[in-house]
Amino acid sequence: MSASRASRFNQRSLAPVLFLAPAILFFMFYVIFPIFQSMQISLYDWDGLGDKTFVGIDNYVELMDDEAFYTSLKNNVIWLVLYMLAIPAGLFIALFLNQTVFGMRLYKSLFFFPFVISQVVVGLVFTWFYDPSYGLLNVILGWFSLGPVTILGDETWVTYGIIFAGLWPQTAYCMILYITGLNAVDPEQIEAGRLDNAKGWNMLWYIILPQLKPATFIAIVVTVIGALRSFDLVSIMTAGGPWGSSRVLAYYMYEKAFSEYGFRMGYGAAIAVVLFLIMMIYITVFLVKMYRDEKGH
Repeated sequence: MSASRASRFNQRSLAPVLFLAPAILFFMFYVIFPIFQSMQISLYDWDGLGDKTFVGIDNYVELMDDEAFYTSLKNNVIWLVLYMLAIPAGLFIALFLNQTVFGMRLYKSLFFFPFVISQVVVGLVFTWFYDPSYGLLNVILGWFSLGPVTILGDETWVTYGIIFAGLWPQTAYCMILYITGLNAVDPEQIEAGRLDNAKGWNMLWYIILPQLKPATFIAIVVTVIGALRSFDLVSIMTAGGPWGSSRVLAYYMYEKAFSEYGFRMGYGAAIAVVLFLIMMIYITVFLVKMYRDEKGH
């Protein structure tokens, strides 16, 4: 009897490992290994085909004097700051949709729609929207005798225009996370709050938001990653223009490593390493803050 129990225990303990093993292997091979490989390549001068030449930290030293790198870094910081607007926007839309009123399924479908379309489609839609000749934005401005405004052709506004386009699907994604989180909110705590006369902002801040911390954590991590790997929208809408003013680090890495700029794999890998470090620092700072808040409570 004890032997059969031990056998069942071994099977139960082994089953999770067997199910997780393929996913872990894929993650190691396609995520972890390429990170370390990029760090290694960043120490070489390499065109992707010929022999590698070890240059140490020369690629990183060159980055310090690269004006295009600083432009890309500045744009990534703007992306990081403004992309965070998707989180509160997604939360308030989720709170609005988390009601039982007539037509709510239609509203949910409309708000969910941006999440299911690709970034390429989003980029094309907003390129047409911003078009100075026939775009909807300038048509609306024309009603008020304003414009036309060339959003994607203006160095001052182009980055903000692309970010606004990216916020559309990102807000929908955060909304989905919060709708899922709201479905798991403990109704007994809500009822207890009502008995204590908590309503409106107090109900949201002290009772609902603490239970949405897991959803908030995922939303922040995904939004940070989305802001830092903002390649596709830049590529579709402006290709880094005008005059490189809308470049971000991910797109500049592509330009240096794969495009007509000379197939500098080592230099592109150095940009990728910097991008990875920014992402890790940002997420680590948030995790530390979240841990301290938990200990404070």
